[in-house]
Parts: sequence; C-alpha cells; structure tokens
Amino acid sequence: MNFRNTLKINEKGHLEIGGADCVELAKQFGTPLYVYDEAHIRNMMRVYRETIEEEYAGRGLVLYASKAFSCEAMYAIAKSEGIGADVVSGGELYTAMQAGFPARDIYMHGNNKLPQEISYALDCGVGTIVVDAYSEADLIEAEAQRRGVIQNVLLRINPGVEAHTHAYVQTATPDSKFGFSIQDGAAEQITRYVLARKHLRLMGYHCHIGSQIFEKQSFVLAVEKCLKFMAEMRQKLNFETEELNMGGGFGVWYTDADAKIPAEGYRDYLSALIAAVKKGCADYNLRLPRILIEPGRSIVAEAGVTLYTVGAIREIPGLRKYVAIDGGMFENPRFCLYRSKYTALLANRAAEPCTERVSLAGKCCESGDLIGDDFNLPAANTGDIVAVLTTGAYNYSMASNYNRNFIPPAVLVKDGKAEYIVKPQTYEDLVRNDVLPARLK
Repeated sequence: MNFRNTLKINEKGHLEIGGADCVELAKQFGTPLYVYDEAHIRNMMRVYRETIEEEYAGRGLVLYASKAFSCEAMYAIAKSEGIGADVVSGGELYTAMQAGFPARDIYMHGNNKLPQEISYALDCGVGTIVVDAYSEADLIEAEAQRRGVIQNVLLRINPGVEAHTHAYVQTATPDSKFGFSIQDGAAEQITRYVLARKHLRLMGYHCHIGSQIFEKQSFVLAVEKCLKFMAEMRQKLNFETEELNMGGGFGVWYTDADAKIPAEGYRDYLSALIAAVKKGCADYNLRLPRILIEPGRSIVAEAGVTLYTVGAIREIPGLRKYVAIDGGMFENPRFCLYRSKYTALLANRAAEPCTERVSLAGKCCESGDLIGDDFNLPAANTGDIVAVLTTGAYNYSMASNYNRNFIPPAVLVKDGKAEYIVKPQTYEDLVRNDVLPARLK
C-alpha cells in the first residue's frame, strides 16, 4: 500500500514517513507522538505559491492558516517558502513573532479579538487586521490613533454560500457568528463605517465559506458574489477594492470516502478561483485585486501522523472490540466534536491484511473518549504501534491536559531524520501555574 512518495510501507512492513521508520520513531521519542513530514508541508506551500505566480502574475499572497498547527517551526518554514501567515489570537501572533516572521505578511483574524490582542498586533506592526465587528473597528481606530499610524484592514463579509461540509465548519451560512452579510445590507453598512474612520485604511474584503470542501463550484460561487458586491461598492461609494481574500477550506483525504487529491491537484482549486476573479472583474470592469488565500488544513493535515502504543484490549461479544491506546480525546478531540473519520493501521505490521473492525479507545475517564469506532486493523496485540493518518491539522492545536495527561510532543521529519519541534511535557509543566494558598497547606 503506497499513500504518497513520502508516506509508504517499507521493506520491513513498517509504516515510513519522510524516510523515517515509524516504529523506530516510537522507540526514540515515545508515544503518543505527533509526526510531521517537512517535505510534504513545503511541497504544498509551493503548489499554492507557484500557482499564483504563474496564473495571476504573482499579484497575490498565500497565507498559511496557522490555526491548523501553530508552532515556531511552522512559521519558520512558511517564511523560508516566501508565504505569509494568518493568526487568530495573541498567542499565535506571539509564536510567529518569536520565530522571526515578518509582521507585514501577517493577517490577524478572529470574530472577537480582545483589546489586548489588538493592541499587541499594532505594537508588532501586523500588516493587516480583518475586522469582524463594529467594536473591533473602533478599537483598532483608537489604538492606531494613539500611535499616530494608519492600519490596513479587511472586512469579513458573508456571501451566503452554504458549502457541502459539516455544519460546525460552515462559516458563510446566513446563521453564522462570522462576517457581515451581503444579503441583508450589513456588509455595505460596515464598509461605509470603516471608510469614514481616519486611522483605518480599508484594503478590501475577506471571505471564508468553511472547511473540508471538495467542490470547486462553492469557491467559484463565493467569488462571483463577492465581485458583484465589490462592483456595487464602487458604484455607490466610489470604493475600489485593492485586496480580495478568499480564505481556505480545501478538502483533504481522511478515509477512502474522501477524494484523494495529489499535491498538484490543489492547483485546480486555485486555478478555478483565479479564473472566476478574472472573469468577474472583466464583466464588472473592475481593477484586478490582489488575491489572498489561506490554506491551512491542506498544507499540514496529510503531512501529519500520530503514533500510539496499544495497551488494554477489551472485546464485548456481539457488540464491539475496544483497542485502547495511550492517547485519546486530550490529544485528538475531533471525533468527540465532529465524529471525524480517520484511517489507521498498525505501523509495525502495516503490510498485514486487516481482519477486525475495532474502536480505538483513549485513556481518559470518559465513555465517549474514542479516536474512532470503525477501524479495520489486523488483530492487535498489546505493544503494537498504531498510526492514525492525516492528523497534522487541528489535533495538536486542539489538544489539552484533560485528566492531567500530557499534550504529546511533535517531531519534524526530513530525509529520514527527526527533530523535536514541540518538546515533551513533564509533571512539573502540569502544575507550573497551580497556586496553593497558605491557608490550605
């Protein structure tokens, strides 16, 4: 079974990622362990960047949507590949700055940015802030005035496109906590409001219709609605859009129920989006805006594998078989949140045929603590190494210390060599912020 050229089953029958044997990685670093393939990450970044360079004369910028996986190494890779980043919190911004990422190429998102986050963003010199509320516009205006600067902003607008994906990750439906609706006039009202602010420079609009989307037509439809709105704003307000950020959301493979898109296949999504922008601008006689896109999941999801060690095994005749691992909802809550599906295999017996359908159970004291309930595996034994694929996005990002378990470390693999990019936690880390009042001692 070959998944891609950097993820395969080697001659020992072991799963291999980036030239490194997953069984050896488990021995060296322990489990649970997040493993990231640097070559795959870089290749995906280049696919997006080169498509804009070739098909849009380089008049655009790829932004790595770092909420998918944020650590200093990821920002360093993005910087070296010549792309920007988007951040959604002060913590992500701080991480990017610690990595030496250029602030001018950072776009800050979020539907409820805190005053201290906005202040910090201006202190750092963040290139653009995406406004998602009137209160944010006022806060940014006040902070910019205090510093005597003019801050570039985009407005997050909602085109009302319902992409075919999980309801929890649709972000442009009429009932959404994100964005100003085009349909009900809210987008026009906030445009008027921001244009009247002296210390805000409105560059254009941001739109993101959701995540894990496979159909190109959803992106094309969103572009068409945004361009129609841009034409209306030029006619009504004499405002010419300079930047159009169409977000991300491109789907990735988790199981065979999903399309398996090769890296080069993602060019098609961006090509369709670019073609729609060109056509719409020609139809409305608009100046071509600078295009921005924000892929996150599609850059890191399939680059990531999580390794576990099998512990207890419990079979309930006629019902199901539980294979317990040393991870769980504390390091991957996505099944609990979305019933997300994954593909798993035994990394140390990856070439063996699957003979059982099992549930992978976590170690938390919760009945619902599962990584999934429908995995086809060989008959597992205590001590086997389980690999769950496509865990590079929103796994480490959502991890917690629930039950005072450790958030697993992460390693980056390149040419068969692995290095920590997130160190292991210790028991001391778990109690570092605890305070024991004197009266309780």
